[in-house]
Amino acid sequence: MSDVALRTVGLGKKYHIGAQREQYRTLRDTIAKAARRPLERLRHPGAATDASEELWALRDVDLEVNQGEVLGIIGRNGAGKSTLLKVLSHITEPTEGHVEIHGRVASLLEVGTGFHAELTGRENIQLNGAILGMTRIEIKRSFDEIVEFSGVGRFLDTPVKHYSSGMYVRLAFAVAAHLNPEVLIVDEVLSVGDAEFQKKCLGKMEEVAGGGRTVLLVSHNMQAIRSLCRTAVEIDAGRVVNAGDAAAVVADYVSQQADTVAIATWEPGEGPGDAGVRLVRVAVLGEDGEPAIHVTTKAPLRLRFEFDLAEVDPALCIGFDLVSSDGGVVLRSYQTDASREAWPDLKRGRNSIDCTLPPWLLNDGRYLVMPRISIHNVRWIVNGDSVVSFEVDRDPGGSPLLGGRPGAVAPILRWSNT
Repeated sequence: MSDVALRTVGLGKKYHIGAQREQYRTLRDTIAKAARRPLERLRHPGAATDASEELWALRDVDLEVNQGEVLGIIGRNGAGKSTLLKVLSHITEPTEGHVEIHGRVASLLEVGTGFHAELTGRENIQLNGAILGMTRIEIKRSFDEIVEFSGVGRFLDTPVKHYSSGMYVRLAFAVAAHLNPEVLIVDEVLSVGDAEFQKKCLGKMEEVAGGGRTVLLVSHNMQAIRSLCRTAVEIDAGRVVNAGDAAAVVADYVSQQADTVAIATWEPGEGPGDAGVRLVRVAVLGEDGEPAIHVTTKAPLRLRFEFDLAEVDPALCIGFDLVSSDGGVVLRSYQTDASREAWPDLKRGRNSIDCTLPPWLLNDGRYLVMPRISIHNVRWIVNGDSVVSFEVDRDPGGSPLLGGRPGAVAPILRWSNT
C-alpha cells in the first residue's frame, strides 16, 4: 500500500472576473437567447458574449503529502492558499488536473464550515460525523471529548446560529480534529479564540500528526508553521514557488518580504481592514519623529498606526507582530495590553496611535512589522503580511562585547554585587 495520503497533479482553478451574474430565466428565455447568439456574432464579429477576465487562482500545482506528514502552506494574502484547500476539500472543482486523497478528509476552512445554522451543536456533531462516513458508535465514542474540548457544553442544544464566532470555531475545530479523519485540512485555525484555546489547537494538531494522520495547515503564524511542520510550501500567484524543509521555506519567505520600507500608505477605503476599521498608514519613526529605515540599538523608535474607524468598539484590538528575518515572532503587542485607563483614546473617523519600543531592546538585524487588528476573542480583521520593516545596527559607541550574540533581543540588564 502506498504511503501517499494526498497527491495533486497539474492542479488548476480558473475564475472569471467581471462576468455578469446569470439572472433567473425561464426555458423560453434560454431558447430565445440561444437563437439570438448567432445573429449577435454576425453583427459584432470578434466580440465577447460575456465581458470577463480570466483569473487563474491556481496553476500547475503538483503536491505529494505522505501519511503522517504535517505540511505547512504559506504565502501572501490572495496567493491562492484558501482556493487550494477548497479544491482539496472538494468544496470546489478544479478547472484542470486532478486530486488523489486516500482516507477520510475533515476540513476547517472558515468559521462553521459544514455546519447547518438551524441545527443545534449536538445535531451538527452527529451530522458532520455522518458526512465523514462514521458510524453512530464511532461518533458516540468521540462525542464527550468533542464537547469538552470545545467548551460549549452549556449551549449544546442551542441552534448554532446563536453562537458567537468564537463558539462556532471552537466547536468546528473540535469536530474536525476529534472525528478521526485520515487527513485534516485547516485554514488559519489560530484566527479566533483566546490564547488558551489556540494552545489547545496546536496541541491537538500535534497529537493528530503523532497518531499517523496527515495535516495540511495554512497560517500566517510563521512560528506555528516552524514548530508544527517539518515541510512547507510557499504559494505565490497560484503556483508553488518553494517547497522543502519548513524552517528553510519560512526563512526564505520572510526574507522576500523584508524590503526595508519605513512607511506604508493606502488611499482611504483601500487599506487592510473592513467597513468598521481600515488602515490608512503604518510608519516606523526614529527618535526625531522622522521615518527610519536604520536605527541603532541605543535609540528608541515608534511604530505609528493610522486608521479610519466607523464605530468605537471596546473589544477592538490594534496591534502588531514584530518578526525577525528568520520568521520568528519576537513580540506581539496591542494597545489594550496595559490597564484600561492607559489605553489610547479612540474616536470615530481618523485615529493615530503610537507604540514606542525602548532603547537597548532589539539585537542587530532586520525586523518586519505585521499589523494585527481584531475584535477580542471573536475574529481577526487584519491578520496577514508585513507592511513595513527596519534594520537595527549595533551602536558603535557601545561595548564591543555586545555584538554577535544570539537571540532577537539584546537588552542591557542591570548587574550588581550581592
